[in-house]
Amino acid sequence: MNHVNLIGKVCTAPRIYELPNGRKIARFTLQTSETYLDEEGNTKSRKYKHLMSAWGLWTKVLEGTGKNLELAIEGKLISRFYIRNGQKHFVSEVEVNDLIIL
Repeated sequence: MNHVNLIGKVCTAPRIYELPNGRKIARFTLQTSETYLDEEGNTKSRKYKHLMSAWGLWTKVLEGTGKNLELAIEGKLISRFYIRNGQKHFVSEVEVNDLIIL
């Protein structure tokens, strides 16, 4: 099963792209955080950044939104590669199936 649930803040404003076939995609970065106890029992915090992609109707929802928007996201993990300047680059991102603006 490939299922991802995240709650976090948008840290790069969504950018909307229109593909040659007319489909639209929104790309943005979501920052999540977690707390944990270190070896001495002190509470610490860790932050993670996740690349996100949203298709279709979600592009209309995200259009015009900016940074610091808090979202709950449900989606799936996608891994892909592309070639730029002769170099192969691998990317993992979350493809949004559903989102809620919190």
